[in-house]
Order: sequence, then structure tokens, then C-alpha cells
Amino acid sequence: SFGSRTEERGNPPQDPSPPSPPRISSYVPENVWGGGGGGAGPQVGNALGSLEPLRWMLRSPFDRNVPVNLELQELLLDYSFQHLGVSSQGCVDHPIVLTEAVCTPLYSRQMMSELLFECYGIPKVAYGIDSLFSFYHNNPKNMISSGLIISSGYQCTHILPILEGRLDARNCKRINLGGSQAAGYLQRLLQLKYPGHLAAITLSRMEEILHEHSYIAEDYVEELQKWRCPDYYEDNVHKMQLPFSSKLLGSTLTSEEKQERRQQQLRRLQELNARRREEKLQLDQERLDRLLYVQELLEDGQMDQFHKALIELNMDSPEELQSYIQKLSAAVEQAKQKILQAEVSLEVDVVDSKPETPDLEQLEPSLEDVENINDFEPLFSEETPEVEKPVATVQPVFNLAAYHQLFVGTERIRAPEIIFQPSLIGEEQAGIAETLQYILDRYPKDVQELLVQNVFLTGGNMMYPGMKVRIEKELLEMRPFRSSFQVQLASNPVLDAWYGARDWALDHLDNEDVWITRKDYEEKGGGYLREHCASNVYVPIRLPKQASRSAEAQASGKGSGASGGGASEQA
Repeated sequence: SFGSRTEERGNPPQDPSPPSPPRISSYVPENVWGGGGGGAGPQVGNALGSLEPLRWMLRSPFDRNVPVNLELQELLLDYSFQHLGVSSQGCVDHPIVLTEAVCTPLYSRQMMSELLFECYGIPKVAYGIDSLFSFYHNNPKNMISSGLIISSGYQCTHILPILEGRLDARNCKRINLGGSQAAGYLQRLLQLKYPGHLAAITLSRMEEILHEHSYIAEDYVEELQKWRCPDYYEDNVHKMQLPFSSKLLGSTLTSEEKQERRQQQLRRLQELNARRREEKLQLDQERLDRLLYVQELLEDGQMDQFHKALIELNMDSPEELQSYIQKLSAAVEQAKQKILQAEVSLEVDVVDSKPETPDLEQLEPSLEDVENINDFEPLFSEETPEVEKPVATVQPVFNLAAYHQLFVGTERIRAPEIIFQPSLIGEEQAGIAETLQYILDRYPKDVQELLVQNVFLTGGNMMYPGMKVRIEKELLEMRPFRSSFQVQLASNPVLDAWYGARDWALDHLDNEDVWITRKDYEEKGGGYLREHCASNVYVPIRLPKQASRSAEAQASGKGSGASGGGASEQA
């Protein structure tokens, strides 16, 4: 199965009755690395391991779901045949069933057939559409019935009408939105919400969140209104833990380095305290000088100026002034003594067994003595500086694990909603509901009634919880009153395409009318297709026939005669 989000390959068992699982290997088509220096060869699929370091180097053989790079396609086929254990020499002596895109270009099929027949020498090949194979697997006994297939994959979404078991290619429609665009939209939403974790919000992680935690809302607007309620948010938000390293830098240091770091921190703290004491002492000395100046006014008998100064100092009497002078003088003298003691004891012994916190606590009493001077701040409001924060503040405990958490709330429904409302990401396309209505309107009412009785959902992008309920709601709104319809979800939307191709190959292994043989390839060209119940419609290219040389000569003679006659008439 080529051209989809994953590649499924395997050998169908001869007896389809036992429920033995097939050999399946998943391969992401974007994950093809051409290798690098040092003798490293190309790596494909699961051999790459982690994608994020190599994402910028990845190469894909597909443009959306159409193969365009045949060199990488050959690399994929080599990888597939090698892991399937094909042991034939010089060729692959097995019939091949390949899936292709809906209405794939003839050139792409021609290049693929040329690769299979010329390079691998296969005996015959059959092409089909993955969603039709899934439809075949889920409706094996009723394949001739009509229905409407809604297939949404990694790159695009298709709505395929089936009439009497065959694809109606004229009325099938494609929406260029799928799981890839939903994952990219979710990544942008979370990166805008958590700009500090841009590197951790990778595309691979977003795909995992999209597949495991997203769902389709039955009514998108009503569901958004529910998320506005705090209780509903707390009950339904999903918390994602991002990887982080809890190993601190200090745990890697030796005991000597820790001791040296404590000494440096303590020395810086002492220097900072000394500067603060000096600044505070200078400021208090200026305030004391001002109070002494006011006291001198009283002693000199300048009562008018003295009373004005008292009013500015917010004091009522000379006794109150004298009390503040005594307190401030004592505080200034005490601060000078502390500075002298700090200058004498510059060296401080640091004991390894004692933690850093007790050392800081020993300095707090001296800081409190200096801080007592702040009691005089209201007296000098016009010169009051900004209150400085204490040095030894207790920092709150930082929860590193909680910081690296993603709270996925409304993003759970916003990302997958783009296939119903492409305008959410700025795409000027119709959603699934509008496209479905447009396709049904192209048929008569009796055919519409026939199609809606078998609406089939398949593809990896249809696995969201609530998808079937949402499609039923959209059909109920667009269908006439009391009309009936039936919506069916594939048993395994991802792998049913492979299972259907296996069932189809076992059922038609001896039917040469559905296989393209090497003779057909040589006679009818690489773009030739044998149609069957799960295939595209073959529309050959009709080139205009080239005229023979005699006809060209006659036409040129008639043209020259006509021009000569016109010239004689003018003369």
C-alpha cells in the first residue's frame, strides 16, 4: 500500500480462513534519508529511530499521495522485498497489488509500471484505491452495492460515490486536508500557548497527542461553550508531561568546589551588607544633621523658622524633636560600631558540615539592627528612598516538573475540526459536510437515497472518537425529514486497505481480466489500467492523428492557389 501515511506490505496466506495476522511493517513515507558520509547507507522507515534530529534531511517519494520520485520509490521497493524475504534471483517472481491515489495521473502509473516490469521483472500487477480495498474488505458479499465512501488520510480527504460496485470518478471530490495539517495546526496552537517550550513541542509529539487525546465534537460551538466552565475544564483537560532534566548543577560539584562557592557567596553577601550599612549610615547622618540644625534654631531664638521646621518635620513640640535626635544619634553610633566590627573580621571560616542557610541566619541580627533605622522614615517623607528588599529572602520552591507540563484543553477539538471547517487554518475550501451535500445534489433523489444507505468511513484520520456521530449529525441536517441513512465505520480504518487488497488478490488470483501482464505493458503502454471493483477509471490519452505528407501537400497547394487568386483580384 503506497502513497498513504504508512506503507503496509506482506504476503497473503494461501488459506484466508485462519485468522493469522499478516506480516506488516509500518513506514512513514516522509522518513526516507539518503544517508550521509562515513559509509552510512540510506535508511528507511523504522530504521531511522527518532525523527526530529533528521526531519530536515528527510526525503519523500510522494507529492502528497502521488509518487513523483522514482529513485526513492525503487529504494522503498528494495527495502520492502528484502524484509519480505523474496528469494528469487534476478527478478521478483510474484504478482504485485499496489494502491494508488484517486484519479492518479497516467504518467505516475506509467513510471511505476516501468519500474516494476523493467527493474524487478514481475509477472503481473494490479492497481487499486486504498479506500475501495477497505470497502471491499468490509463488504465482501455486497460489493456490487452502491455507497458513499468518506476517506481521510494523512494528506487529503476524498469523498467517493460508488454506483453498482464501481467508482463514479466524475463526481468524486477531494479536500486537501488531512492528519498532517491537523498535527501542524495543533503544534502552532500549543507553541503560541507555551512559547517557552517551542523546542519540546515537536511534530512527532503533536501527532501522538492528536491520535490519543483528540476527539470530534458533535456540535463544535456548543462544545466550546462547555469548555468555558471552570469545572468542565478541570474535569476534561489533559495534562502532558514534557521531558526535562532534574539534575542540578550543584550535584556535579566536588566538596572543595562547594566550599569555595559558599565562601564566595558569603563574601559577596558581606560586601553587599557593608555597602548597605554605609549608605544607610550616610543617609541617617544627613537626617541627624538636619535635626541638629533645627535644634540650633531653637537655641538661637529664631522661633518663626523653628516652628516652620517643626511643621515640615511633622512634629508638635521641642521635646519630640529632642527625643528623635537622641534615638537617631544612638542608631548612627551603633551603625558605626557594626561597620568597624565588620572591617576587623573580614575572614569567616566556613564549615563543610554546616549548610549554607545557618550562615545566612547569623547575619540576620546585624541586618535587623540596621533595619531599625527605618522607623524614622515618616519624618523625612520628601527624601524617602525606595524601600530596599532584604538580602536573605527565602525563595519559594520551584516545581520544575509542573513548569514542563502542557494543558491540552480546547485544542483537543480544534485540531481535528479543520476537516469540517478548513477556514480555521485559513484554507478556502469546503469541509466534509458541504462537499458531501454538493456531491449528493448532483444525483437524482432516488440515487441519493441509495447512496446514503451505505456511507462508509475509512482512513487513519477517521479514527477520532465521535467521528461517526458527527457524520450522522451532518447527514441528518442535510437529508429530508424522516429520511433514513446508514453510516458504517471500518473495522480497522488504518489496516483495512491492506486486508482488502489481500482479500481481493486471493479472490482474483486466477482472473486474468483484472491483472496487467508484461504483454499488456509492452503492447498498450505503462499507463494502461485494467479496471475492477477497486480500481480507478482508465481514461487513455487520445493524441490527435498526424496528417500524411500527401494531405499536407494538397492543403498547402490549395492555400497557395487561393492566395494567388486573391492577388489577381486585387490587381
